[in-house]
Amino acid sequence: MKNYTAITTFILVGLTNDPHLQILLFIFLFLTYLLSVVGNLTIISLTLVDSHLKTPTYFFLQNFSILEVFFTTVCIPRFLYTMASGDNTVTYDACATQLFFVVILGVTEFFLLTAMSYDRYVAICKPLHYMTIMNNRVCIKFLIGCYMLALLIVLPPYIMGFKLEFCDSNVIDHFGCDAAPILKITCSDTEFIERFVLVLAVLTLIFTLVCVILSYTYIIRTILRFPSVQQRKKAFSTCSSHIIVVSITYGSCIFIYIKPHAKEGVAINKVVSVLTTSVAPVMNPFIYTLRNKQVVQAFKDMIKRVASISKN
Repeated sequence: MKNYTAITTFILVGLTNDPHLQILLFIFLFLTYLLSVVGNLTIISLTLVDSHLKTPTYFFLQNFSILEVFFTTVCIPRFLYTMASGDNTVTYDACATQLFFVVILGVTEFFLLTAMSYDRYVAICKPLHYMTIMNNRVCIKFLIGCYMLALLIVLPPYIMGFKLEFCDSNVIDHFGCDAAPILKITCSDTEFIERFVLVLAVLTLIFTLVCVILSYTYIIRTILRFPSVQQRKKAFSTCSSHIIVVSITYGSCIFIYIKPHAKEGVAINKVVSVLTTSVAPVMNPFIYTLRNKQVVQAFKDMIKRVASISKN
């Protein structure tokens, strides 16, 4: 997005001009953002202080929650400020920065979910060797690899984006700085960058999804061999939370980004983007806590410790 035409600010259209809807939307986004941050910070705190949660599974869950906190913080507070103040302008540099972090954090989440599926595969299919295979060094390498792969995928098209020229309009038909509405208003030829981004997105989705499917294929085959129904239920329950989060993440991303041209209408994508950046990060902590007895027990223990400290 190099500034050939001296554009220093963009104007964000937002979601609605209706003042009553804006109030409701503000309250909804504020509450979901608050719940998301509190929920994910609770998971981060539990995995840090509870000795029972010092396993590779919760190491990845902790880092997934960190990503969710940053992801929502990059998107929602700026939109809340816009609705509260009426200032719907955003500087060129701030827009480019927001776009970079939204994409890099989003792509990292896909690779981290893939690493979490491999962790589940090792835990169920190779339980006796679990702590040997998924030792601290391997977990850290997985985490660094997720960020590095995301950076390698995001940087080339992002750098190409600095060459875009804006000559007719600086009005972004979105509530934030997203790639599709930015490509919609540029007067540069976007065919190559759109195809390039589409190829990268499809390859990333296919690679991570194939890895997840392979992991769960082996997991299901192993579980079905368990002699006891109780064992099978317990094994399935340990994977159910991850499967739900994977389904939500992949489903929303495919709906938003896998489309032929960015210069087509993006109105419905704004609504889906709001749900992705507000509702999904709220659901994830509840999905992992309500369906996980260890996390629930750790939460109860933490409440008891806080209560005993406050009494003293």
